[in-house]
Amino acid sequence: MSFVLGVVIGVLVGVGLIVGFVKSENYRSKCRSELATTIAAFARMTVEDSRKIFTPEQYPPWVVFSNQQKLNWLNSHLEKIWPFVDEAASELVKSSVEPILEQYRPMILASLKFSKFTLGTVAPQFTGISILEGGSEGITMELEMNWDGNPSIILDIMTYVGVGLPVQVKNIGFTGIFRLIFRPLVDEFPCFGAVCYSLRKKKKLDFTLKVVGGDMTAIPGISDAIEGTIRDAIEDSITWPVRKIIPILPGDYSDLELKPTGVLEVKLVQAKELTNKDIIGKSDPFAELYVRPVRDRMKKSKTINNELNPIWNEHFEFVVEDPSTQHLVIKIYDDEGLQAAELIGCAHVRLNELEPGKVKDVWLKLVKDLEIQRDQKNRGQVHLELLYCPYGMTNGFSNPFADNVQLTSLEKVLKSGAEAAQNGGEINRRKDVIVRGVLSVTVISAEDLAPTDLMGKADPYVVVTMKKNETKNKTRVVPESLNPVWNQTFDFVVEDGLHDMLILEVWDHDTFGKDYMGRCILTLTRVLMEGEYKETFELDGAKSGKLNLHLKWAPQPLYRDS
Repeated sequence: MSFVLGVVIGVLVGVGLIVGFVKSENYRSKCRSELATTIAAFARMTVEDSRKIFTPEQYPPWVVFSNQQKLNWLNSHLEKIWPFVDEAASELVKSSVEPILEQYRPMILASLKFSKFTLGTVAPQFTGISILEGGSEGITMELEMNWDGNPSIILDIMTYVGVGLPVQVKNIGFTGIFRLIFRPLVDEFPCFGAVCYSLRKKKKLDFTLKVVGGDMTAIPGISDAIEGTIRDAIEDSITWPVRKIIPILPGDYSDLELKPTGVLEVKLVQAKELTNKDIIGKSDPFAELYVRPVRDRMKKSKTINNELNPIWNEHFEFVVEDPSTQHLVIKIYDDEGLQAAELIGCAHVRLNELEPGKVKDVWLKLVKDLEIQRDQKNRGQVHLELLYCPYGMTNGFSNPFADNVQLTSLEKVLKSGAEAAQNGGEINRRKDVIVRGVLSVTVISAEDLAPTDLMGKADPYVVVTMKKNETKNKTRVVPESLNPVWNQTFDFVVEDGLHDMLILEVWDHDTFGKDYMGRCILTLTRVLMEGEYKETFELDGAKSGKLNLHLKWAPQPLYRDS
């Protein structure tokens, strides 16, 4: 019964939402009969279905599945009331969207406003419906919508050089899934306190821009700038996990608002075997990372020139609002200088796959497209370290990237003195945590190394390097062995453990030179958090081979101004 009740509530609100949202007396009077007809039609269907006793597997198919046939009744009524929706909603949408466009207005424009906005004569079509029960807290409905509309939208654009351009937005094609959340459930009609709505998934958004009576190419870059502004505004204003809240009953619904739930720490370590996009030389790769694809929340790495196996070792931080649905996206590009960068490949990680407070070390295969993965071409792999830190985590976990690392007594005195000076009028400066200490690296052994000489053997040794200061140590040579044992320990004084790397290269000693046998590249994040661990690592750049290591960390935190 809760399922059927959820459907009743959902569609009643879906219809009532139009009335409450547009807040137009003229609209209400014109379409009251249509609303009544719609509600009555749905009520008759619900009453007829609810007379039966359903198991979860026997829910009405017109509710459970995306069934166009069963949604015809809703689409037909929407077509009837659409002229009134257009009349009432256009001005409201215009006044709501203009401030968002202004927020994302490109720097090359002095102003960006609507001179005309109507939704047109073509109503959207609902192509799917599903109900997600949320227990006693609320009910969630998802509606898939398709709209190939003919709206009349004209943007008045003014440039800083005094040129005004009326830009028409044409040929809009949109397919997406809208989410309605009815919370909290109460014992007062209409049985819920508020409605949250959001664009949960944007499957397609196409449109064209045309200068009325002119040429869009008159000002270079204007088309891309406006298109980026529109897409950013949609992404940051209504796309899930952003949600808009409409109170139905009096009450405080601040708990339904979008709030940050934690921080995602990302270390972009390296990539390997990237596709070469250059005819002469090699690609110049850089990475773009984001949790929400909004310009001011996207991060970009430095460019590594002429390299298909780049090492970045860069750290980025992202705010997380909904770890159950959000994911980290990484895209690798070839920097083309003044020309547009060319995509090498992309990958993503779902945040619900991360264990809070625990570092996840992943190699991700790059693909051409995250939505449609048809080709099997090898585009390379990217290496990431991920750490999700929920706010208020109280299990003893300490985020090494946070600025509350324990200080020595001397550092506490120095820090308190610096804060006192800042309170006296100096500008507060951000604090970077510098994790200083001694790293002990024990190279235990190697397994299944690839032979390098004619006798099917090798004389392997390992070069151990700290990347930032290029301090190196070397193990002894083990003659004629593909499974050498060294058990040698090297100590490194590390000044900045969070941003340093350990590189271990295996070489074959030869009287007349040396042969490369593979390498391991490690960040220090795990040893900083765990203090000590043993692990076996696959060798990159080798046909076979593993390296057995023991790492131990003796910390000494230090703060510095940046």
